[in-house]
This record gives sequence, C-alpha cells and structure tokens, in this order.
Amino acid sequence: MIASPTLKTFWKLRVSGFEHVPESGPVILAANHLSVADHLFLPVACPRLVFFMAKSDYFVETGAKGRLRGLFMRSVGQIPVERSGGRAALAGLEQARQVILSGKVFGIFPEGTRSVDGRLYRGKTGVTRLALMTGAPVVPVGLIGTDAVQPRGKLLPRAGLEVGVHFGKPLHFRGSDETRRNAREIRAMTDEVMDRIAELTGQETVNAYAVRPDAAASGTPGSAGRSGG
Repeated sequence: MIASPTLKTFWKLRVSGFEHVPESGPVILAANHLSVADHLFLPVACPRLVFFMAKSDYFVETGAKGRLRGLFMRSVGQIPVERSGGRAALAGLEQARQVILSGKVFGIFPEGTRSVDGRLYRGKTGVTRLALMTGAPVVPVGLIGTDAVQPRGKLLPRAGLEVGVHFGKPLHFRGSDETRRNAREIRAMTDEVMDRIAELTGQETVNAYAVRPDAAASGTPGSAGRSGG
C-alpha cells in the first residue's frame, strides 16, 4: 500500500494491540471518528487490508482528479455505496455483510460521522447487527491525534505530529434470531463497544448521536456526558 510508507515518513505512528486483530478470518474494526485522516491511519496500522464503505460519488467523478480519486479509493479498500438512506442504507449493510462473510476485515465508525468537538458520541447499532449476522468478532479501535493532523475544514494535513492507533481485545457477540430483533439488547451491545473505545482513547462520552456541522450550526442541542465509562 503506497500510503503506508508515506504516512510513516511524515507522522509519528504509535500502534498498540495489533495482536488483537485475528491473522485470518472475518473481523470488524470499530473505531472512533475524529478526522477524514482516520481512513488512512487505521488501515496503515492494521496488519491486514481493511475495507470501508465510501460514498459512491467518489468513484464516478469525471476528469483527471476525479479518476485519480476513484483509483485511490479502490486501492485502499474503499467500497462504493449509496448513502441516501432507506433501501440504499439496507443495501450498504448487505454489502458490508458480504465483505465480512468473505473473510475480510471491515472497518466501521459507529458514530456515523466525525465528532465536531473531540468527544465520543453514541454509536449506531449497525456494528452490532453486522456482528450478530456474521459471527465476526468486533475489535474496538481508539484513534488519537488524527483531528490535529487534519482538522475539520482543512484541505491539507499537518506533518510531524504523533498519531495513536490502539486496538482493544475482541468482543464476541452471539445471539438468536430473537436477540437480533431485540432493540434493547442490541443497544446494550453497541454501548459496550463504545465504552471499550472510550477506554482506549480517554475521550469524554456523550449520550447522543453525533450531528454534522450544518445540523449543529442550525441549533441542534448538545447533550450531557455519559457517566457509564
């Protein structure tokens, strides 16, 4: 992967716990989301190729720049998916399931979007649903410092900074068809994933879903920190 030596040349990468990533077989990496740079630093730190979902728009852009972006996205394991909600969201979940069942490493950011203030927001339940559907272990991942490397709104990253990528012990979720339909149990499992991520990053947790900057600017209220560690 071309990005690997480049990142290690310009940034101080501190990795721990990579032994928690199984050497083979399906696995889900669930990480916090601070920066667009997360899509680069997490795969570089992982000993296996990591597949992510990415907006399909990135793969169909025209012109030299657009084609180059599409080529790069594919080279780093990005999978095109429609993200307009509804049936498109279900199709994306199915694509992720197929990637995992084929024995690959699937990366997901349960918060759904980047944190606007560095805190760790409530995780969406897709990560748990995928684990229950596939039987794949969930490895929590804590990313530290990527928001300083490329803050929101900045086109070019800042070199010379330290970035931490910390892999936690795998979580194994098993359940019957009834469990998969139990929203309360799925919520509790997802909260456990987020709590493990918080232990790796030391972030303050928030008992609310993250919102995009445009929604925050329109007056969407914040929430108090979660006390559950």
